[in-house]
Amino acid sequence: MADMSTAKPLLQVTDLRLTLPTARGWAQALRGVSLQLERGQTVGLIGESGCGKSLTALALMGLLPERAQVSGSILFQGQELVDMPEAQLCPLRGARMAMIFQEPMTALNPLHPIWKQIAEPLRLHQHMGVAEAKARALQLLDRVQLPRARERLDAYPHELSGGQRQRVMISMALACSPDLLIADEPTTALDVTVQKEVLALIKQLVNEDGMGLLLISHDLGLMQDQVDRVMVMYGGSVVESAATADLFAHRAHPYTRGLFAARPRLGLARGTRLNTIAGSVPELMDLPTGCAFADRCAWAVDDCRRTPPQAETVPPSSPTDQAHVVCCPRWRLS
Repeated sequence: MADMSTAKPLLQVTDLRLTLPTARGWAQALRGVSLQLERGQTVGLIGESGCGKSLTALALMGLLPERAQVSGSILFQGQELVDMPEAQLCPLRGARMAMIFQEPMTALNPLHPIWKQIAEPLRLHQHMGVAEAKARALQLLDRVQLPRARERLDAYPHELSGGQRQRVMISMALACSPDLLIADEPTTALDVTVQKEVLALIKQLVNEDGMGLLLISHDLGLMQDQVDRVMVMYGGSVVESAATADLFAHRAHPYTRGLFAARPRLGLARGTRLNTIAGSVPELMDLPTGCAFADRCAWAVDDCRRTPPQAETVPPSSPTDQAHVVCCPRWRLS
């Protein structure tokens, strides 16, 4: 039996930094992102649009734009992915690590029936023949509970509903039984009923297969129900990280508190205005040297804009609480 004390995490990201070319020069898109994900664990990334969630996922998959500059470390099952040649990354993508993209209508190929798209990773990574891959595609569609799956094998993406296309995307991602699954806003543009079905399906499949799940969303309610740990991102950095129950009970960072305060709540009187966070997410070229949230924060001082905040540990509410980390020197005042 393996020694659990020396077992390596499924995914270990350390000080991940990403610089992208823009019309105004080079911009820091990710600024020191670190995270750890164990097999069978679910971790959520949350924050407003433009905070770096999807870029983090694309960096993990090695799907960044040309000329992107990446530094830091991404260890996947002990293998370093940063600067790994494309020829070595290709056998990993789709086989050992997979991604459910945000919008299936743009991720699926409109020129091929769905069975061929599900069969592609099977033929590429597992060297299946056409007949075997098509039979496996049917099994996967049945597993994700696509209605009348056999009849829809030869359907094209435009012939399916949004929820059905999302199930096809999940089938593709799970085709080779990956160890790591990244789901980027997997319920975007789906109605509430279909959202619940898709999320329950992902959770069931993760539990059955023991894979690690990195779930990206801006929906706090979704995070509360779906993940073990939540990481709050802003301005390309993780500003707060805690076990889900701990974060929902005790928010430390001013940005996290703003997100929770802006949630719609049952029982509010008609016409009640929701709380908002003043201002908007800054452009990448306009991020301050210090805290990216400083210009929107009621507790910020001049030093917040000049000095990058360091991680501080929030005292646990109970001896069993996991690490709760916040990047704000003034979190006690907020």
